[in-house]
Amino acid sequence: MDFKDLKRPYLIAEIGINHNGDMQIAKKLIDAAFACSWDCVKFQKRNPDKCVPQDQKNVKKETPWGTMTYLEYKHRIEFGAKEYDYIDKYCREKPIDWSLSVWDEDSIKFAAKYKIPFIKVPSALITDLKLLKMACDTKLPVIISTGMSTLQEIDAAVEVLKKHASQFVLMHCNSSYPAKLDELNLNMIPKLIERYGCVVGYSGHEYGLDSTTVAAALGAKVIERHITLDHTMWGTDHSSSVEIQGMDKLYKQINSVGKILGDGVKYVYEGEKKVRDKLRCK
Repeated sequence: MDFKDLKRPYLIAEIGINHNGDMQIAKKLIDAAFACSWDCVKFQKRNPDKCVPQDQKNVKKETPWGTMTYLEYKHRIEFGAKEYDYIDKYCREKPIDWSLSVWDEDSIKFAAKYKIPFIKVPSALITDLKLLKMACDTKLPVIISTGMSTLQEIDAAVEVLKKHASQFVLMHCNSSYPAKLDELNLNMIPKLIERYGCVVGYSGHEYGLDSTTVAAALGAKVIERHITLDHTMWGTDHSSSVEIQGMDKLYKQINSVGKILGDGVKYVYEGEKKVRDKLRCK
């Protein structure tokens, strides 16, 4: 897929770990994204043994499945090859795109086994230039979020991407969950476009939908929002995710942006001509 040729924003429904390790929940979220005409569903892939900090592995955590260590919990909700083989088949039958955010080198190798349209590198790993190059080496397009990053850190990542990626997309992002509206700084979107001359998108973690529509109006060509069946479900990301009715509304709002903005050429529209004839002095 070529992100430079997009005619409208490409909408990614970030399921992430909101499936809570349950394939039935994952299927319902895939169904919802497809029904709302979103382009892609995305999950998160990690090797918990490598990604969980050593001092957190044995910390006790209360979960719906009982008390367990944090490492046990991360393994409990992690999908493996069996689940992703099923997801791959399920998405292709609809059809809807699917992809993965990768959190370690093992997960990049895992993702590369599938025919997915891109690979995503999260904001947390934008400074891991070795991992970023490895993502580029898959020859898949790379989407990378820029939350909690300085311009200098983004510069370094873009240098790697321009040298090694088949193509790439930068996602403006605030990594707070939920992000405050007065910290979204959406005017960075056109600045990133100008600075790097690449496709720029928006990954939102805020409450509400209007700010994401504004991001599209400012030039974001790829839109990513976390999705959930219910804000009250157990898990860290559900409260700042978009429910199904919100997905439908956001799709319609974003796809109205092009019509609303127009082409910047001044016209006297047909609907105005009768009004002009009535109100203008001859």
